[in-house]
Amino acid sequence: MSMNPFCEIALEEALRLKESGRASEVVAVSIGPAQCAETLRTGLAMGADRAIHVEYPGTLYPLSVAKILRAIVDAEKPGLVILGKQAIDDDCNQTGQMIAGLLKWPQGTFASKVVLDEENKVATVDREVDGGLETLCLDLPAVITTDLRLNQPRYATLPNIMKAKSKVIKKVTPQDLNVQIRSDLEVVQVTEPPKRKAGVILSSVDELIDKLKNEAHVI
Repeated sequence: MSMNPFCEIALEEALRLKESGRASEVVAVSIGPAQCAETLRTGLAMGADRAIHVEYPGTLYPLSVAKILRAIVDAEKPGLVILGKQAIDDDCNQTGQMIAGLLKWPQGTFASKVVLDEENKVATVDREVDGGLETLCLDLPAVITTDLRLNQPRYATLPNIMKAKSKVIKKVTPQDLNVQIRSDLEVVQVTEPPKRKAGVILSSVDELIDKLKNEAHVI
């Protein structure tokens, strides 16, 4: 199971913060079936110090994921939670915002640049908006979700991949974290968009004008 690209960017940013001396430890977390262990080993090979696998075989929606991550935050007491802005399967873009709401922490979403000021305990986040860039100053601890232009994730080296295979991944369940999983959403229907008609090749401008006027009725 491959890592969600946005979460890979989040992990890379966490590793860079540690390498610059602004973080003391990087803990990677994944929630899902047994295959998630492969993703966590990739994170360990990239440089994460520890990994936590919350085992759950069923379907998870953003609110349930946020509740599980809040429970882990309560146990681990991190100074910063950084995660991808969205998953690439459901594209919900909700988990980071929900975690911040549950924790009552400030949040910076769609981050394209992150600067930590340890002395003043704040994070400055440049985030991409429709009109350009917006700069936020967040009191720590905070939640940050990452966008594509934040960084370019590193490749795990072969020696680190081999070392990661022997590292212990902590396994817990939602029940261990006192989180009750329930479905807050129901998928009623999934349909394909209507099929488009095949295109045609026209032989002249006059024929194009005729079709636009008499068939498409746009002129």
